[in-house]
Amino acid sequence: MKKILIINGPNLNLLGKREPSVYGNKKFEDYLKTLKPVFPDAVISYFQSNIEGEIIDALQKADAKYVGIVINAGGYTHTSVAIGDAVRAISIPVIEVHISNVYSREAFRHVSYIAPAAKGVIAGFGLDSYRLALESLMYA
Repeated sequence: MKKILIINGPNLNLLGKREPSVYGNKKFEDYLKTLKPVFPDAVISYFQSNIEGEIIDALQKADAKYVGIVINAGGYTHTSVAIGDAVRAISIPVIEVHISNVYSREAFRHVSYIAPAAKGVIAGFGLDSYRLALESLMYA
């Protein structure tokens, strides 16, 4: 069994009610229930925080305990040098995901401090971005 950690950042706890035209109308926890059976050979853990330091702690604690991490750092993607540094500091692959196509939105969303340290970036496929990232970690 491959252990994979999904980390969601600020405001992603509001999925399902926050800007449904951009992020959809499904809570992440509900999506996760449908996602886990798709990967029967994986143990998928989930962590969400609105606090930058807690996300960094989760990344550091995950090193060597998981085969990979899927992270949607939300707004911290575009502002947090520290989260980018934490991704660089760990030895397991990290896939950055975004629900929306950040490149079709405001210019500030086109910058990621995580992407240069990540194995890859998946954006714009709605919640299915997480499934695509998990496939990459499971079958790469």
